[in-house]
Amino acid sequence: MEKWSLMTVTVLLALTVRWAVSLGSYSGAGKPPMYGDYEAQRHWQEITYNLPIRQWYFNTSDNNLLYWGLDYPPLTAYHSFVCAYIAKLINPDWVALHTSRGYESQPHKLFMRTTVFVADLLVYIPAVILYCFSLKETSAKKKASTCALCILLYPGLILIDHGHFQYPLSLGLALWAVLCLSHDWDLLGSVAFCLALNYKQMELYHSLPFFCYLLGKCFKKGLKGKGLVLLAKLAGTVLLSFAACWLPFGTDVEQIMQVLRRLFPIDRGLFEACMFSSPTHCPDKVANIWCSLSVLIKIKNVISPRTQLKLSFAVTFLSLLPACIKLTVQPSLRGFKFALVSCALSFFLFSFQVHEKSILLVSVPVCLVINEIPFMATWFLLVSTFSLLPLLLKDGLLLPYAVTTPAFLAVCLAAFSILEKTSAEDLQLKAFSLSLKGYVSWFKSFPRIVRSLFLLSLSLMGALSVLSAAVPPPQHLPDLFPVAVAVVSCLHFLLFLVYFNVVILWDSKNRGQKKIS
Repeated sequence: MEKWSLMTVTVLLALTVRWAVSLGSYSGAGKPPMYGDYEAQRHWQEITYNLPIRQWYFNTSDNNLLYWGLDYPPLTAYHSFVCAYIAKLINPDWVALHTSRGYESQPHKLFMRTTVFVADLLVYIPAVILYCFSLKETSAKKKASTCALCILLYPGLILIDHGHFQYPLSLGLALWAVLCLSHDWDLLGSVAFCLALNYKQMELYHSLPFFCYLLGKCFKKGLKGKGLVLLAKLAGTVLLSFAACWLPFGTDVEQIMQVLRRLFPIDRGLFEACMFSSPTHCPDKVANIWCSLSVLIKIKNVISPRTQLKLSFAVTFLSLLPACIKLTVQPSLRGFKFALVSCALSFFLFSFQVHEKSILLVSVPVCLVINEIPFMATWFLLVSTFSLLPLLLKDGLLLPYAVTTPAFLAVCLAAFSILEKTSAEDLQLKAFSLSLKGYVSWFKSFPRIVRSLFLLSLSLMGALSVLSAAVPPPQHLPDLFPVAVAVVSCLHFLLFLVYFNVVILWDSKNRGQKKIS
């Protein structure tokens, strides 16, 4: 009973924070003609309820794809339809074809916010709770609730889901997949991840670690025996899961191709949201390598779209290859979780058509290892929230950002004493440090150096946050602070990518893992 009492308090606190954030503004509030992501979600409800399935992804007189056309997989469309059905029962005006465009009212805001709460309560929060209870390292009841509290109070996800406006379903389903794999329920885990991927195509960020981990298990079991049987079962499960999600579109090849064109708009170029036509002009600032480099080099002007795609693919593939090879050869749950972080970060930094919110696809896997590397995980989660600052300011979410971010840091300091967890062993770098022994003399001062860098990082992020919110930029550099936020965040992420790959490649013990047989 005690463990559930502590966890109940944790969940209630997490829900209270979400409710408080949801009282504020949302993406595009009162900003016609396109409004924002809130209107996009409402518009998809309008389209899916009023039009036949065959028109959902096609440009027609009733479905202008230039106005928030559906560009997510079928499961998102089905979810929009369910929400629309309920909305129609409450107030038909909310989803009326054409006339509901840009609809804004307090009752409708309450309804939309409630749908996000329900998604959180049914999918994401239960996955977090069960995951924390399943951790070997957190067998103590208090530890499990503490770990859950830190994960559930991560400000980036709260501000985007309950402030900006987004559903946590794909990330929640991915968490369920991780949870299933941690209990050796490989087929259920495969179904859960297929559902996540069919809700948002950005779950491709996590696809290679799932594939490599399960393939590695098959190799370990032997491809002439149990391993071959497992491989066949996994392949069948994936095919059936995709078939079920795409069944309404499967009768027409052109339907499938149109959906795929909407999901992967490669003709838009390397980055659409962040186009530096001048050194500081960027509508939405993404803290990845391409947008940061474009401050100096106009990549879109010197490289064709097709070449951009090939370059992006090559760099992304090479950056995630070491972690994937290691996971395939030595499959372990610990390696799998760290590979989720490393591969997702590689995708965010180097892949095609990245949105600033995609950093959440890295942050949630980082939350899964916060009990193992609390210092580095907390640092990363703070930087990831900071990288969203330009978007949050545009949505009027400065106050929630200014409250939730320090609160999260305070909780992590109290829960994990992170400033005391900076030794090479605490950072999972003991094997790496031993390999450098005798070559790097300053490694003895490593804990002090890391703490100093952390405090310097916090100071820099705090200063840029204050400047972005309170100081007008120079007239000839209108986007100075947002670009600075993007570049500083990108530099952090590059260093984190190196760190996580070092942890993965120098980990030969796979501590605390069950033997795969």
